[in-house]
Amino acid sequence: AGWFRRLLHKPKPSSVESLKSSHSASSLPSSSSSAKSSSSSGTSSATSSVSLSPVSAVDISASDSPRWDKSYDVCICHSEEDVELVEELVSYLEGQPESFRCFLQLRDAVAGSAVVTELCDAVQNSHCWVMLITPGFLRDPWCRYQMHQALAEAPMANGRTIPVLKDVDRKDYPRELWNIYYIYMALKEKSFRQIRDTVMRYLQELCRSSTKGME
Repeated sequence: AGWFRRLLHKPKPSSVESLKSSHSASSLPSSSSSAKSSSSSGTSSATSSVSLSPVSAVDISASDSPRWDKSYDVCICHSEEDVELVEELVSYLEGQPESFRCFLQLRDAVAGSAVVTELCDAVQNSHCWVMLITPGFLRDPWCRYQMHQALAEAPMANGRTIPVLKDVDRKDYPRELWNIYYIYMALKEKSFRQIRDTVMRYLQELCRSSTKGME
């Protein structure tokens, strides 16, 4: 009976001690019961912590980046009728912070070499291929040839082939590219940004895949 009386007269812990105990418990990993809690403050806190956590950045310009395995980041396939627009696109891409390396046929092709050789080399030595599909592109057999070379190099749509439609009806979109989404150039600035983002996304994924393979 004595131990029962002592238990009844045992002093209660102070409010400060109770707060310390409560804080200590909340710092522990959540249990299954706390994970199921529907408290609005708890939900808000969890959501905030997830959204604010930084996404691991990929440095595509690092010295060991697989980006440097090829001579060019982008090969622009276009007709001679569209040279002025293509020069604007190349200037935009090369002026980005990433300094994308572009193959421009009239500028970078080796004088005296065969056209077929230059077109094939440009495709093989580039990570991505922008197909500027205009009425001139559809009429130019060399554009078709380079398009087929790109599709043979990477037949599956994995972000490397980037069709861009301009002044062409959707029904005239080349059948060979039907399994690939295209960019429709209505506003030039917006389309340039979309092309840049697509190339960037491919190069980042390339670097991530390379990093995972080394782990």
